[in-house]
Amino acid sequence: MVKYVMAIDQGTTSSRAILFDSEHQIAAVAQQEFKQYFPRSGWVEHDPEDIWNSVLATCREAMEKAGASAGDIVSIGITNQRETTLVWDRNTGEAIHKAIVWQDRRTADACAAMKKAGHESEVRSRTGLLLDSYFSGTKVAWILDNVEGARARAERGELVFGTVDSFLIWRLTGGKRHVTDATNASRTLLYNIHKGSWDQELLSILNAYESMLPEVLDSAAEFGETLPELFGAAIPILGVAGDQQAASVGQACFEPGMIKSTYGTGCFALLNTGAQSVISRNRLLTTVLYQLDGKPTYALEGSIFVAGAAVQWLRDELGLIETAAETADLADRSDPNQEVYLVPAFTGMGAPYWDSRARGAMFGLTRGTGVAEFARAALEAVGYQTRDLLEAMRGDWGGGSLGDTILRVDGGMVASDWMMQFLADILDAQVDRPTVLETTASGAAYLAGYKAGFYSEPSTFSKHWQLDRRFAPQMSEETRARKYEGWRDAVSRTLVRDAAG
Repeated sequence: MVKYVMAIDQGTTSSRAILFDSEHQIAAVAQQEFKQYFPRSGWVEHDPEDIWNSVLATCREAMEKAGASAGDIVSIGITNQRETTLVWDRNTGEAIHKAIVWQDRRTADACAAMKKAGHESEVRSRTGLLLDSYFSGTKVAWILDNVEGARARAERGELVFGTVDSFLIWRLTGGKRHVTDATNASRTLLYNIHKGSWDQELLSILNAYESMLPEVLDSAAEFGETLPELFGAAIPILGVAGDQQAASVGQACFEPGMIKSTYGTGCFALLNTGAQSVISRNRLLTTVLYQLDGKPTYALEGSIFVAGAAVQWLRDELGLIETAAETADLADRSDPNQEVYLVPAFTGMGAPYWDSRARGAMFGLTRGTGVAEFARAALEAVGYQTRDLLEAMRGDWGGGSLGDTILRVDGGMVASDWMMQFLADILDAQVDRPTVLETTASGAAYLAGYKAGFYSEPSTFSKHWQLDRRFAPQMSEETRARKYEGWRDAVSRTLVRDAAG
């Protein structure tokens, strides 16, 4: 009989379930989008019930498409939008507020106050993170302080906190397990990545409660079993990783020095630094890449808040395009003499700037600027921001030029040959696109299958990675330098100086 691993890929705009067979090939896919809430400028929320219902629906649909019963699924792996924060009732499992999404900037002032109080160096040395509203810790405090009676309930032990993985596991197991993995824990501002435990000093700084926190496990571990009534029989949950770490696993970035970059709503580049936790001198993040057998592997990470979201903006808010796929053709037809720059700081600027108060801007507009130039600027902004990240990574990892870098890419945007070529050009580096682009789900499935004994050790799994196309740089150095200098100038005009440092 055919057996499968089911990956739950719970993302920012949709939930997906993908079944992988014993050869790690995709057997069935189901996807469902859900509503985004923007109650105020810079605020982003999800309805927790939308997340839960979309996960259940897609799991059942994928199983039906493959003709698989629960008995055919050896394990479940979960990968999730990171930092998105939920607080729910310990007894009922009901959330007390909408999920506050990783993109949300409502706690920017609280972060600025903690920086002013001198806490950032302590937070950074323990967590590898910066004090920014991107992370979960300040979101938890906001919910406790803004939902009536929440802090008193938390003090009585009635409430629990978790990222999306923890919430899903709680629901899938009927509240029997409150757990997370080391990759998700490392994104909360509450977890000491060097000691591998929740940190009392950080809890005190952020005014949070240890009683709310999940147990932290390896990325491949026994997270619990699903309730039999959900899928027809109990299925073990054996793998969990935050989406960007899962993509690194799916890209087989198991060796120090390997870099992957995922292009979805945002963009996230991770450099494997092995057993060494490198503290960045360039405002990158130090994070847990994965943890197996109690041993963490670390990474340097650069986070771009807006990548594909800029294309969605062209489509949904401006109405300039009908589909994202149109942008490549438009960019190809744009006027090359117009140097138009979009700085997509719609929810602030991520690495290496970390300016939560910056907002989006366009530069270089002329009377002749049209839809084609807007499309090109949106795509080029992704390339420029990636170069910002890789320049910083090279500086932290030991110097060297970008030219000896091979970047493994994934995510919805990499289907565009135009954008991949521009990426190679502006980086002056080779860009490798794999045959399987579902690397986030692939990584979660691998972790769960590995724990189940369904898949082999990482070195063997690496041999399954296959190249679809390699993009080599073609742009002249003069053009590359001119265009990147224009980008740096545009960013410098966008940053809010008193908030960027």
